[in-house]
Amino acid sequence: MEELLKKELKTSKLESLGSCSGGYINIAQAFNTDYGKIFVKTNEKPQAGLMFQGEFKSLEAINKTGTVKTPKPYKVIDNPAGGSIFVMEYLDLRGKVSTSSAQLGRQLASLHLYNTQLKEQKEKIESFVGKQETVNYVDQFGFEVPTCCGYLPQSNSWSSDWLNFYCGKIEAQIDSIDRREYNMIYRKIRDLWNTLLPGIPKLFTGLEIRPALLHGDLHFGNASESLHGPVIYDPASFYGHAEYDLAIAHIYGKFEPEFFQAYHGVIPEADGFQNRLELYKIFHYINHWNHFHRQYPGRTIDILHSLIKATR
Repeated sequence: MEELLKKELKTSKLESLGSCSGGYINIAQAFNTDYGKIFVKTNEKPQAGLMFQGEFKSLEAINKTGTVKTPKPYKVIDNPAGGSIFVMEYLDLRGKVSTSSAQLGRQLASLHLYNTQLKEQKEKIESFVGKQETVNYVDQFGFEVPTCCGYLPQSNSWSSDWLNFYCGKIEAQIDSIDRREYNMIYRKIRDLWNTLLPGIPKLFTGLEIRPALLHGDLHFGNASESLHGPVIYDPASFYGHAEYDLAIAHIYGKFEPEFFQAYHGVIPEADGFQNRLELYKIFHYINHWNHFHRQYPGRTIDILHSLIKATR
């Protein structure tokens, strides 16, 4: 792999700085090159190229907003030995988010508001007759490429309707359950989901949902901090409802209360927030079941029962 990296990166120097954490599904290393330090993730799965391309585009999109620090993506490389390699900026991280929890909350809110601010800027420009300027506001839900939450791809096909888009995500996750080994779980979740579907619009009564650029997988393990402040990484981005990004943040290795307080100081909780948060948790519980086959069906079933009762 090192010779391949030298060739692709056009560097004569490639000194290993040792292994790093690559998450649950990747292997990661840091290297010194002619141009400084780099962070390299590898994965041997056949779909690794699609997964890394989605992460590349996600990091690129978040970086362009200038709202929260993420590693700069450099290159995705096909590995002739199998799988793919992802090269990105090396950042000197100091462990999980602690002293910068509130700062991260405010920055995440800024990320979620960025696209709406582009819309307002676009409307202001258009109000001046003859004014010609391009503003890259996104008016639909989805993303330019598939992104992977874990290693399972999300199609991200563009939609003008958030509920159709999100329900499609759940349908894809339910359909991914291995029915040969877990048919009873599949049938239970499928039946409850079909019962809930007609009532889901009640959870959004009176709510205007504007497309927001999301991280897509912002649990505690995908955030850290440097000397300069918080850093987020391993995104599975798309344009969606801002509340969606908070669901997994409430599930796995919870952030400090200051994170949520600071976020809602910028974007206050709207009526019905807690029920919608539960709705968005369903995606992550089924997704993690599809990856690890641990404990999550019971939580999914409990949430479905609760939401069916809430929407009657």
